Amino acid sequence: MDIIRYGEESGKSMLKRLLSRSQLEHGNAQGVVDDILADVKKNGDKALFKYTEKFDGFKVSADNIVVSRREINDAYEAVDKELVAVMEKSAERIADFHNKQKINSWLEPSENGEMLGQLIRPMESVGVYVPGGKAAYPSSVLMNIIPAKVAGVKNVIMTTPANKDGKVNPHTIVAADIAGADVIYKCGGAQAIGALAFGTETIPRVDKIVGPGNIYVALAKRSVYGYVNIDSVAGPSEILVVADESADPVFTAADLISQAEHDELASAILITTSEKLARAVIEQIYKQTKGLERKEIIHKSFDDYGAVVLVASLDEAYDLANKIAPEHMEVCVKEPFSALSHIKNAGAIFLGHYSPEPLGDYMAGPNHVLPTGGTARFFSPLSVDDYIKKSSIISFSKEALFALGDDIMKFANAEGLTGHANSIRVRLDKE
Repeated sequence: MDIIRYGEESGKSMLKRLLSRSQLEHGNAQGVVDDILADVKKNGDKALFKYTEKFDGFKVSADNIVVSRREINDAYEAVDKELVAVMEKSAERIADFHNKQKINSWLEPSENGEMLGQLIRPMESVGVYVPGGKAAYPSSVLMNIIPAKVAGVKNVIMTTPANKDGKVNPHTIVAADIAGADVIYKCGGAQAIGALAFGTETIPRVDKIVGPGNIYVALAKRSVYGYVNIDSVAGPSEILVVADESADPVFTAADLISQAEHDELASAILITTSEKLARAVIEQIYKQTKGLERKEIIHKSFDDYGAVVLVASLDEAYDLANKIAPEHMEVCVKEPFSALSHIKNAGAIFLGHYSPEPLGDYMAGPNHVLPTGGTARFFSPLSVDDYIKKSSIISFSKEALFALGDDIMKFANAEGLTGHANSIRVRLDKE
């Protein structure tokens, strides 16, 4: 890994490469997804069960698709008791943070007879997709379900693939139970997204689908948008560290590695004003990676999407960071809070040498479902807001309407909507 000097041609090429990467370079996957969704929409459970058996090897039916209370109890027996306690502690912190995000309905009358307001209501039903496979991420289960329950969603439906024996990862089950999932269905892939979006005989249609997944799940979510709402189409994980000479190279390298190990497409970038730190971090990356299980993935990630960038000033560092708009941004400088006035685009901001990104993944409390791929320019972390809807309230007295009547008719006539104007005129003429 070499040091890139920002402003030189290599720096421009690096930025272009990072901004152009995409999880959705999908070959023929979209065609496969389209066929599955069409089949589930037309044939319901029959198609859902067919694809579940085909892809997961689990012969599913209406009788065994739901995770039973006995299976939930068995999962608690299978998971280490100390880990259960940690999950419960994490859940409390996540709930505490998200409770602060709640907003209330409001209604504001005025003396002239106008009454305007906003009605806040939770969605009725939400689907949470949880990937299966060998890796289980119970932290993501907590992060997706708890804000929905805090918002007041009555029905939180979770889908997750089972193995060929019909077993779901016990860590996933325990996390879902702690978070408050109302029902867990043993199905995954594009077929599960279709079931949540269109409804089947067994799985009810939901209002919104959230949660990560592979390319087929991501494309399916994008395809059903409009039938239901979705959170986002998630891309590979990212971390960007802005550091000066006060940063510890051991800490900095460890934090970059923590994201590079996710995926070959993950991006880990250091932007620093200190060439001494830059060289020390590169040395530490090679040193610390040697003993890690996912070292091949880490090296591939650093080779393709990692970078150590040397800049002339912190102002230049923040300018580059805002262009990249990272999912996670660590600020490891002498005065980290001074960065807040410079940062415009970041999913989550970690301030100081003892606020590493994994803290946010597991225990801090803010949501770790964050915008990726530069979408922090216009997207926000998952929150209570994602599970509510807002209705405007308008109530005018006769006098208040008449005071604006001529203005409304002039506006409507200018747009050629004479029926709109007539709706006002008939009321004025009656007087």
